[in-house]
Amino acid sequence: MLKRVFVAPDPGRLRLRSATRAVLGISLAVAACGLTVHSLIAAVIGGLAALLALFTVTDATVRDQAVTTASLPAAGFPVLALATGLHDHPTARDLAFLAVMGLGVYARRWGPRGHALGVFAFMTFFATQFLHAGPGRLPELYVAVTVALLVSSAVRFGLWCYERRLPSAAAPAPPGGRGLARTTTRQAVQATVGGAVALMAGQLLSDQRWYWAVGATWWVFVNTTSRGETLVRGFRRILGTLIGIVAGAGVAIPLHGAAVPTAALVAVCVFGIFYAAAVSYTWMMFAVTVMAGLLYGLLGVLDSDLLVLRLTETGVGAIGAALAVVVVLPVTTHATTDAWIERALRCVHACAAEAAARLAGSGSADPTPRVAELELLLGRVRLSLAPLVHPLSPFRGRKEKARRVLALLDDCAREARGLASIAADPEASHDVRLAAACWRVEAAVEALTTPGGARAAAGTAAAVPEHPAPEPALAHLHGLEKALAELAVPLRSTRPSPLAGA
Repeated sequence: MLKRVFVAPDPGRLRLRSATRAVLGISLAVAACGLTVHSLIAAVIGGLAALLALFTVTDATVRDQAVTTASLPAAGFPVLALATGLHDHPTARDLAFLAVMGLGVYARRWGPRGHALGVFAFMTFFATQFLHAGPGRLPELYVAVTVALLVSSAVRFGLWCYERRLPSAAAPAPPGGRGLARTTTRQAVQATVGGAVALMAGQLLSDQRWYWAVGATWWVFVNTTSRGETLVRGFRRILGTLIGIVAGAGVAIPLHGAAVPTAALVAVCVFGIFYAAAVSYTWMMFAVTVMAGLLYGLLGVLDSDLLVLRLTETGVGAIGAALAVVVVLPVTTHATTDAWIERALRCVHACAAEAAARLAGSGSADPTPRVAELELLLGRVRLSLAPLVHPLSPFRGRKEKARRVLALLDDCAREARGLASIAADPEASHDVRLAAACWRVEAAVEALTTPGGARAAAGTAAAVPEHPAPEPALAHLHGLEKALAELAVPLRSTRPSPLAGA
């Protein structure tokens, strides 16, 4: 399972760049907070603020990323004031925490910026519980967050802004709708209910560390859009936490909070969080758990009982999330999967159309951003199908269909990348057959995304040339046609979804 983290594709070494930059940016932010405020608590909250700014801000353009980062204090500072002000008022504090949780999930309806601001608001409330910060700490918390954001932004937008040289694509927003038909609205209600269950159960386990249960519920909901996704993520969170606690017991406890080795290991954990996040939630949670143990060691409160409590609270939080998504306004996996697959297929067509226009001589057409968008959408499809392809899934037929869909969509992405690279070559020639092939790609996508159209699309396979085309661009378009035609088989169904019931 760990091997997957290191052998997974890393186009442009983006995961490696992101992880390395995060270590640099967070390390400098923590050092600046320590020099400015001279407080361990300030250094911890500053490091968290820098981590969140680098991890959650995923807007498509550098300018939008800068605007979102500059907006983080607007979400975080009022919450810091609220959380510290209610430190000695448990009932009001708990109600405020749940309100922040629900609003944080609801904010995802506004896309990447809403997501980042929601996460930042929730985590600032969480951090005050982690640090047991009262009203007297508020000024230094404000200073630490401000310094950390300034330093990490200087690294991200100044010292190491590799995004300016890469195609831009924002993290895709969840499927829309109105009222309770909107996924983010339903999930906001689910998260609040699940958080309430976790909060009550967590406080029965510990009146000091109950917030871990609420935090577990929150992070189970982040970046999920269906019942199946949430259940799988809850399982992976518990597994990652369990492995991390075993490692933490063997690493963090013997250090006894020694500053230098602890700081070095925290840097390794930060690298692991960013490097593993895109490919393995389990190993990301492993890194988070080990880092939390190291921070508890710095604060002088770490022991084996605390680590066991951490695991128990995580389990309680995951159970709270599971109960909420199953009972409260459930969002089915098949409905969400259909929406992501349709968006991915339309992106495939847009990429082919842009490439054909570029090869025809258009100076404004550029398929590269569409390829970047397609990679993000395929990530969402994989996440949505994770419940079906999970080793513990009992639905063998649906599992094979889901795996086939993923394999064919990966084929589409590979052909789209090849087509875009050829279109970027100024010496590439235009073949008159490109327009016809692009039209066939469009027709195949329309058939696959029209209710009942997949059955008709299955018959288009015969129209795809069997022999490789001499023109490279045409060969990639034929590859796209073939993959789309083959997709009609697993997608063909008279039911609302070929994967329905998941």
